[in-house]
Amino acid sequence: MTSEELSQIIIKGMEERKAEDIKVLDLRDVKGSISDFFIICSGNSDTQLQAIAESVEKEVKEAQGERPWRKEGFTNREWILLDYVSNVVHIFKRDKRDFYALEDLWGDAKVTSIG
Repeated sequence: MTSEELSQIIIKGMEERKAEDIKVLDLRDVKGSISDFFIICSGNSDTQLQAIAESVEKEVKEAQGERPWRKEGFTNREWILLDYVSNVVHIFKRDKRDFYALEDLWGDAKVTSIG
């Protein structure tokens, strides 16, 4: 499975749990990038963030039998990260997303808004 195909599966998992403001940052042409894609979204509550993360994990596991290489943020549920190596998933509460501004930090990336 290509990194582009994986990103589509991740987006499907996000959409199933009503993730907001989904953006895909294409980092393949960015010097020093650590991944092919960042897929970023927002949720409104701890419960929704966890539901989005679980939905993404379920979709990826069903499609390719893989689990994230690394998971973080399930304790405080303000920024959940799922690392699939070629794709890194960032699920934020809105205020944390605004604070960390990954879209600005990786300003050289091509950004695609979903939905």
